[in-house]
Amino acid sequence: MTADLATALAATLLGVPDGGTRTARAEEKPPTDRQLLFYNHSYGVLDRETADAIEHSDYLPKFADFEVRTTTGSQGTWTGRYLKGRETYLELFGVGDLPGTEHGSAGLAVSTERDGDFATVLERLRDAGIEKPIEGVQTRDFGDGVPVPWFDFIFTTDQYDAFGAWAMEYRPEYFADPRGKTEPASHPGDVGRERYLPDTYRERLMRDVTSVRFAVTERDLDNTVPLLRAGGFRVREVAGGVVAAGGGTTIRLDTAPRDRAGLKRFTFALNKAAEQRHVERIGNSTLTVGPGARAVWDFTGEER
Repeated sequence: MTADLATALAATLLGVPDGGTRTARAEEKPPTDRQLLFYNHSYGVLDRETADAIEHSDYLPKFADFEVRTTTGSQGTWTGRYLKGRETYLELFGVGDLPGTEHGSAGLAVSTERDGDFATVLERLRDAGIEKPIEGVQTRDFGDGVPVPWFDFIFTTDQYDAFGAWAMEYRPEYFADPRGKTEPASHPGDVGRERYLPDTYRERLMRDVTSVRFAVTERDLDNTVPLLRAGGFRVREVAGGVVAAGGGTTIRLDTAPRDRAGLKRFTFALNKAAEQRHVERIGNSTLTVGPGARAVWDFTGEER
């Protein structure tokens, strides 16, 4: 079983020069009806030293269901480092691992849990003024030259500076393909994250991502907020950015110049409490585990 990503398309979009339509950030409103989109995964493009240290870490395979994998999709090939939990995961690249990106590029995927909710998200986006969202299908090639439809995706725009966010819904063809090694549906219409990810997390410390923080440009923030609102996240403005909460994961987006943009921090819930604090220096990042059933992975260089 492997992790997913519309990353190759996101990478293509991240490189589009300025000049596209800027999406207006709506006033704060409560989420519309029930929540439709949930944090699925996010990625960051790191400096080579940190990416290599992550890839060769002795600690990370003990901390999480850890994998280094090269994937081929309909938009290209990428090599990522994956830490997978029960419903959520993260994907980390070094410079050069994801074509079309550079140091500081990042992305966020939010996904549906029920088959058909994708259409409602699309309707909500159009109601919010996103007249021409970018729609498509990502495929996956397992190495035998026979690609399978993987997931549908939506971007609010094709104009990004360094951060792209997209909605996704896993395809029934992927769940039906034995190469995907997915789990049986737990209820009719189950296209959820827990079904997609393996249960190896039970044998590790990391259970799930509980929060993620990025620095993004003002334009990238404005492109992202409508998607989060359409998915039912509770979005509120804070000093310097926004915080989106819902479904067990909090997403914080701070505005910053392009040269300061990028992944900043993850926090995790653990399967069991760590009795003592453990600090693991990994390249230019710091993973702090415990005390208690919580861990923090900082990429700013501020925690040493």
